[in-house]
Amino acid sequence: MTKEFKEVADLITANIINCTKEVLTSEEAAAYMGISKSYLYKLTMRREIPHYKPTGKIVYFNRLELEEWLQRNKVRTDEELNQQAAAYIARKG
Repeated sequence: MTKEFKEVADLITANIINCTKEVLTSEEAAAYMGISKSYLYKLTMRREIPHYKPTGKIVYFNRLELEEWLQRNKVRTDEELNQQAAAYIARKG
């Protein structure tokens, strides 16, 4: 049981660190976003995701920029679309 508790504690610690660290490695960024490292690599090679290469080789990511990137292109709910349509009609009327 002690080994299992240690493994769980290590996972919890790693998750806490990843949620509080400002700068993430590729492995941490992929885990944080729930994507594979290969997909993250594709995104960086296509320059679709913000990243940094201070030494020219190792890639780092800013956690807050990743959160902003993940929240782009919001899909609006039907209620939000109805409110937007009603506001547009009210302006034109």
